[in-house]
Amino acid sequence: MIAVLAEKPSVARELAALLGATVKKEGYLEGNGYAVTWALGHLVALGLPEDYGIKGFQKESLPIIPSPFLLTPRKGSGKERLLPDKGILKQLVVIGELFTKCDSIIVATDAGREGELIFRYIYEYLNCRKPFERLWVSSLTEKALNNGLANLLAGSDFDNLYLAARARSRADWLVGINASQALSIAAGSGVYSLGRVQTPTLGLICKRYDEHEKFIPEKYWQLQLQHTKSFIDFKSVSVLAWDDKAQAEDALKSIQRKGHAVVTSVESETMEDPAPLLFDLTGLQKEANRKFGFTASETLEIAQGLYEKKFITYPRTGSKYITQDLWPELPGLIRGMESDAALGKLLSKVKFGRLNKHIVNEAKVTDHHGLLVTEKVPSALSVKEGTIYHMIALRLLEAVSESCVREVTDISLQVLHYDFKLKSSKVLEPGWRGIQEEFTDAEASTDTIPEVKADDQISITGISLLEKQTRTPELYIEASLLSAMEHVMVDTDDPKLKQAIKHAGLGTPATRAGIIEALLGRDYIERKGKALLPTPKGASVYSLVADKKISSATMTAEWELALAGIEEGELDSDDFQHKIESYARDVTLELLQVQIKTEGVPQLLCPRCNEHHLLITEKVVKCPEGDCGWLQFRKVCGVLLSHEEIVNLIKNKQTSVLKGMKSKSGKSFTAKLVLNEQSEVTFAFEK
Repeated sequence: MIAVLAEKPSVARELAALLGATVKKEGYLEGNGYAVTWALGHLVALGLPEDYGIKGFQKESLPIIPSPFLLTPRKGSGKERLLPDKGILKQLVVIGELFTKCDSIIVATDAGREGELIFRYIYEYLNCRKPFERLWVSSLTEKALNNGLANLLAGSDFDNLYLAARARSRADWLVGINASQALSIAAGSGVYSLGRVQTPTLGLICKRYDEHEKFIPEKYWQLQLQHTKSFIDFKSVSVLAWDDKAQAEDALKSIQRKGHAVVTSVESETMEDPAPLLFDLTGLQKEANRKFGFTASETLEIAQGLYEKKFITYPRTGSKYITQDLWPELPGLIRGMESDAALGKLLSKVKFGRLNKHIVNEAKVTDHHGLLVTEKVPSALSVKEGTIYHMIALRLLEAVSESCVREVTDISLQVLHYDFKLKSSKVLEPGWRGIQEEFTDAEASTDTIPEVKADDQISITGISLLEKQTRTPELYIEASLLSAMEHVMVDTDDPKLKQAIKHAGLGTPATRAGIIEALLGRDYIERKGKALLPTPKGASVYSLVADKKISSATMTAEWELALAGIEEGELDSDDFQHKIESYARDVTLELLQVQIKTEGVPQLLCPRCNEHHLLITEKVVKCPEGDCGWLQFRKVCGVLLSHEEIVNLIKNKQTSVLKGMKSKSGKSFTAKLVLNEQSEVTFAFEK
């Protein structure tokens, strides 16, 4: 029997149908010599500190450097966060039994780094030694799956991909766990969350917000002339910008008296605007955010859904190119769009005999090629699904179209000793821009200008003073933040390093949306319209670590470069492990020495264990020692306990009378909170 492991039940059902495994069992389908099961995402993950016997946040336990790393079934959430999820355990038992019975395994998890890690962690956790082959496809259409099943790849071909995924997983654990605990211990109250990619990304947002808030716009003035020649009206603008309005007004008066300008030069050239490449995930997310306001995670979720419905290829791609063997399929994919009402109208603009082949580049396709539609054309999609699908389809049409050709004319004028300029851009061949008829101001024809030549005199029919001001640095929106994460500004004078990490960044196309959502979920940043701003909490956290190693975007980009090297087989994963362990030690030591002002936050011993200082956060008061586990929510029946009342409760064993509390039925009541001998908090009502 051959066991097949998919990432999700929906994909498992598709594979089972193709393989003839039609008999439904608990957690899998079987038949025709196959048993097809699924993983429900990450069933197995790296263990938490508690799995190594480390309870609570203890300075003496840091840094935590596991050797070896433990793998455990994925934990629950909330109160169950330290216990294995029951559904996960149940499915792991199913997979374990199938792996024991089978002769070999087909790995059909998503064809990417995370998909590989999902399988390998399960395989390692179950201590399995059965041989396995890899199903590696870029779409889930029947044709693609059948072709993939007929051409399974050796599992060992993906060892480096797994090593890179494992190295990333361990690096995030080492830095995230140690840095977060170290800063929380240094603070003495509250729990802080730091991360290898999360913290530098927070830094980008905080620094841009700071630049935006501190920016003082400066006014300047330019002159605009109106002209008429051969019955054609047009305008020119001064090259010089004055920061003194009076000087600009003096120039205006002088020019008015002169009354005409002289043409000093006329330069025309034909320019080609190359067709865009295909979308990779980050490009799709940026465009969807700019044009439609979609968040990065929203775009990824929609694209993943379209992929699972077989309408587009694998979305988590970092490439904008395709391989030569895919090129012959493109005309068929494009012609298939005819059944889509909106797309079908555009096919007449596609020159099938002269498709642009610039998207073919074997060297720039790694795990997956750029985003494509498949031969399966949807007949009904939600509005948002339709938006993303059409973006991908339209980009394909644009990518295979010819360049947009423009005639650009620059004219220079002079009045007295003042220089003026005007520019005209006329579209000669719309090329790819004709697909959607989208032309920016610079690319479309501007106001018509007459035929002029050097030394011609041009009359001035009007003059105006334009008041302008320097532009405030724009706050990040998700599109611009994704660009900043993708292309980190390298803070180094080493030219070799600059070149080496030119294409590295913070995170990967598949992880950047999750980083942004994590910052939002932890209340470190917030959305205001489309803009991303740091919250007071996020700004406070970043201020503590702004000059620390954990915040270095350059160093994080170097780690990303090293991980890419492991994936390519150019770097040793064990060497990377040693370096990241050393880095985690340095970061931990650095953060433990952070001096944090905690005015107003009382230092109180835990009433239960009398050993550890209580952590006082916005929501809870708790003992950091896991074995003790004493906890009191700060909001009691709708009333928030102040620091003063927390001190009263712990030191005096009771609070003052608290008014305005409400019962479950909504009735108001007044009472004290009392700490009894068992360190339990109860109500004491006035008699």
